[in-house]
Amino acid sequence: MIAWLHYFEPQAVLFDLGLFKIYWYGLFMAAAMLLCFLTLQRLSRAEAARRAHWWNLSVYLIIFGLLGARLYHILFYNASYFISQPWEMLRLWHGGLAIYGAIFGGLITVYFYTHKHRLSFWSYADMLAIVLPLGQALGRWGNYFNQELYGRACYFDWCIPISGRAGFFHPVFLYESMLNLLLFGILYGCYRAKKFATGVITFCYLIGYAVIRFFLEFLRLDVSQTSGGLKWVQWLCLTIILFSALAIFKILPKRNQ
Repeated sequence: MIAWLHYFEPQAVLFDLGLFKIYWYGLFMAAAMLLCFLTLQRLSRAEAARRAHWWNLSVYLIIFGLLGARLYHILFYNASYFISQPWEMLRLWHGGLAIYGAIFGGLITVYFYTHKHRLSFWSYADMLAIVLPLGQALGRWGNYFNQELYGRACYFDWCIPISGRAGFFHPVFLYESMLNLLLFGILYGCYRAKKFATGVITFCYLIGYAVIRFFLEFLRLDVSQTSGGLKWVQWLCLTIILFSALAIFKILPKRNQ
């Protein structure tokens, strides 16, 4: 079913309208944000006040999520390049949005918004955690059209060609997309079960995505700083897994009481 990936070479530009271009990357990012918003509205369908808050909060999430994603990429992936060519910081259509920056930016935004409006931070964070992997699953296809997020050479039917490089490569974007869909299904099932204390779903998401990212990093070929045989992002994943697991064990006894 996905063997067409083996022969198809994607183009970054969807439409060239002369004065400006529409990129596949931007289209998938916008579609991912819309999908997250619609899913949040669906999850909140029985609570009019919560739906209204998600309308307002989504605007801030888009702004500060994008800002966090871009800043993380600039600071931790290729800071010297952006220092020498600062105008590139604004060219989001070239790629360069780091999901962990978006996650941290999003959670900080939710914290300040819920604090200002005297709402439950963990209740809103849990709902955001459910929809994030769904948006990530769709958004990763933007990386495909930008020819990013590919892995080591391979020769399976689903491996992809990369412009300017001989052979075929692991479609890491596809692996992550499929695993994020699985993570969404698990988190949504936990939410529907209503058996978990508030906050547990948020930390389960952080653990789940950190596990996915940790192992997929072994396949990725992009340049990244390493320490102790692991990439920096892998050390971040391990830190998140440890912190989140400890947080869950701290939350669960309160639910049992």
